[in-house]
Amino acid sequence: MKLFPKSFLWGGAIAANQVEGAYLEGGKGLSTSDVQPKGVFGDVVERVAGDSALKDVAIDFYHRYPEDIALFAEMGFSCLRVSIAWTRIFPNGDETTPNEAGLAYYDKLFDELAKYGITPLVTLSHYEMPWGLVKQYGGWGSRQTIGFFERYARTVFSRYKAKVKLWLTFNEINMSLHAPMTGVGLPENSRKEAVYQAIHHQLVASALAVKACHEIIPDGKIGNMLLGGLMYPLTCKPEDVFEALQENRSWQFFGDVQCRGAYPGYMLRYFRDNGICVEITAADREALTSTVDFISFSYYMSGCVTTDEALNQLARGNILSMVQNPHLTSSEWGWQIDPVGLRTLLNMLWDRWQKPLFIVENGLGAKDKVEADGSINDDYRIAYLNDHLVQVREAIDDGVDVMGYTSWGPIDVVSASKAEISKRYGFIYVDRDDNGNGTLARSRKKSFYWYRDVIASNGATLK
Repeated sequence: MKLFPKSFLWGGAIAANQVEGAYLEGGKGLSTSDVQPKGVFGDVVERVAGDSALKDVAIDFYHRYPEDIALFAEMGFSCLRVSIAWTRIFPNGDETTPNEAGLAYYDKLFDELAKYGITPLVTLSHYEMPWGLVKQYGGWGSRQTIGFFERYARTVFSRYKAKVKLWLTFNEINMSLHAPMTGVGLPENSRKEAVYQAIHHQLVASALAVKACHEIIPDGKIGNMLLGGLMYPLTCKPEDVFEALQENRSWQFFGDVQCRGAYPGYMLRYFRDNGICVEITAADREALTSTVDFISFSYYMSGCVTTDEALNQLARGNILSMVQNPHLTSSEWGWQIDPVGLRTLLNMLWDRWQKPLFIVENGLGAKDKVEADGSINDDYRIAYLNDHLVQVREAIDDGVDVMGYTSWGPIDVVSASKAEISKRYGFIYVDRDDNGNGTLARSRKKSFYWYRDVIASNGATLK
């Protein structure tokens, strides 16, 4: 029987802008998430009094976190990934003094986790940044934003150094290539050069946060976070194989910079070939040498790439322009299900960087049906998670150093892509619909008990 390592961290992952609600309480300022009420790919809307969006309340975790953390503890969580809302700490982003009410809120949250022995894994910026920095400075397009982020990072490291030992810098940092407003605070139609310059500023800021974490929390660890967009060649045609290599490099480059401390040659060639001029100073190069302690990533699906332009045209409509894999089935939302891909990706990333890996998002979004007796029989979710965790166990047996697994999301959240709650991921059902109706009451799904048993047995109950 193959068990997981005794030190393996089991838990779930949530993000402030998808669960907290209370979007203007406690002195919080507006974030880019607040002005994108329809989700990551939605238009920016200037908020006025009386406007409302599903994320404004979300699942009201801001007020209900003790109840939710108790449920996570009941499942046996040893880790919970959360994010700090940057705008709760610096409402406009450029203040010199932090907002005490925001700092005090996360003190209470971390204390509640400590009560149950749950280790917090904290993301500094999860798909949101102060809207004030976008309006006044141009978001990550401005070098000044690097300093504002470093001040924010140093503030929370200093405040929570005794309570939080595991940190992440930017959530799915490579997503900026597909959603510039969400990732770097730039308009969706921004030129590639502008997006890569903003990404460069963010990579420098990430490295400065790594350096600050090591200074302020000597016993802490800080990692990056990538969207694990594994691509296969559609055929064994050499051109397709090379196209897949290039497509995987387009997101692995972020990890190369954060793990190796410099831009790889293939990326410098890409910039040359496409006439992209990124300003990289000597100080930037020095800053980038502060590399992460571990790599974290999300994994939901894989895809295929090809040089066949007719097939590529069909793929343009989805987020990552993936060509469908004829050997895989898909979820209700068209995301292809590939558990073996997770083992492949774990081995690929371990071979590439030789740093510990942490799977910080993996899950199945689906429409759940509440039965007459109140039960929710989400066997499809159990099957998805079981099959992926079996492959994680195989990767560990392959010799890959895997720190832990936090499923997305352990409780129903407002989805990032479309800002809907009908696309449910949780082990815990939240009584709310896409129109904002419902009591917000929590209830346990069938998967709640399944995951509890997996954790209690350290993976022995997996099939």
